[in-house]
Amino acid sequence: MVIVLVVLAAGGATYLATRSKSETSAVKPGGKPEVKAVIHLEGFLVNLADDQENRFLRLGIDLGLEKEISSGEGNAVSTPLIRDTILGVLTTWQSSALLAPNGKAKLKEQLLRDLKQKAPELGVTDIYFTDFLVQL
Repeated sequence: MVIVLVVLAAGGATYLATRSKSETSAVKPGGKPEVKAVIHLEGFLVNLADDQENRFLRLGIDLGLEKEISSGEGNAVSTPLIRDTILGVLTTWQSSALLAPNGKAKLKEQLLRDLKQKAPELGVTDIYFTDFLVQL
């Protein structure tokens, strides 16, 4: 009886170990899914929401996706929806918030959250700033 329990326990442990490896193989150590494709977007130049003066943000963004896309699919995947979502977020920010020590990180979080909500089919897992300039 004891031998049967030991064999079953060992088999269960082996099953759980191999199952968890296969399920987490696409997840990075930080908990984010692995980036399998990147979409490059044309740059953004927007007015910021500063009250006293006109302030501008020039921003380059690439999107990291959790699924691979074919060569022609990258530019056609909901580009107007992606750009509209990003522009909607950027124009609500003030220069002081963007220039704060954690401003870029918070902006990335908001962009990622909004893109996942409005375009879940994309599978956006990360955002890369390729250009970031706030005009004061």
